[in-house]
Formats: sequence, structure tokens, C-alpha cells
Amino acid sequence: MTAISATSDQEQPGFEEALSELEKRVRRLEAGDVPLEEALRLFEEGVKLAETCHEQLEAAEKRVAQLVRTRTGIGEKDLAEGS
Repeated sequence: MTAISATSDQEQPGFEEALSELEKRVRRLEAGDVPLEEALRLFEEGVKLAETCHEQLEAAEKRVAQLVRTRTGIGEKDLAEGS
């Protein structure tokens, strides 16, 4: 299992990698068979991974909105509203 470091000089994992690592940590925590200290470490890493995923999803949403606005001349639609 790869540990995710909080240092800013290391490259963030891609969305799919971060999501996969987050899912691994969640499964370990849900199994309930980890010692307290390891559970805390897994939880902290999971929070960082969730933040990474959230940031990357927000960035992708902004890119899509910009592409829609500039390429089609259509006004920007709030993607959170759905269809």
C-alpha cells in the first residue's frame, strides 16, 4: 500500500489513482480489524486523498464549463444542477 505524503514537493496522484487508494483505505477501515493508530493513519490519508479527488473534479468541471462557453458560444451551465 502506498503512503500519501503531505509534502508539496511531491506530485499529486492522478484522479483514478487517488480514488483507488481512497477505496483501499475505506475497505481496510470498514473491515474493522486494524489497530487504532493504523486506523487513524488510514483515516488521515483518506481525507487527503478525498481532498485531492475533490480538487481534481472541481478543476475538470471548470475546464468543461470553459470549453462549453468558448467553443459553442453557449452560456455557462451550472454542472451541479444536472439536466
